[in-house]
Amino acid sequence: MSAVPVQVRIDKFLWCVRLCKTRSQAVDFCVRGRVRANEREVKPAYTVAPGDALAVRVPPIWKRYRVLAIPGTRVGAKQVPALIHEITPWEDLEKADLARRLRAGAPAHGAGRPTKKAR
Repeated sequence: MSAVPVQVRIDKFLWCVRLCKTRSQAVDFCVRGRVRANEREVKPAYTVAPGDALAVRVPPIWKRYRVLAIPGTRVGAKQVPALIHEITPWEDLEKADLARRLRAGAPAHGAGRPTKKAR
């Protein structure tokens, strides 16, 4: 049985708690400035500890989380609420929902011109 780490790299943490699909995507988020810890931009090697405040850019908003615990490895979706707590303001969540609905009504990117029948 392995011990649960007290600190872990932020790129691994984002992958472990399923905020990013792959570890390389988590590194890319950090490099592009889409991840903040305790109100500062961080590099992929930043160590996350319980109690830290994280913000991840999901256009058009910043989703905010409080770190509750550090996982030893990637966890299932049902175990994520025990590790992070979402603290994103309600107004931002409404703004993201509105943007999602607007995108749903638009044609898919790269769908091409409409046919006579579709017009």
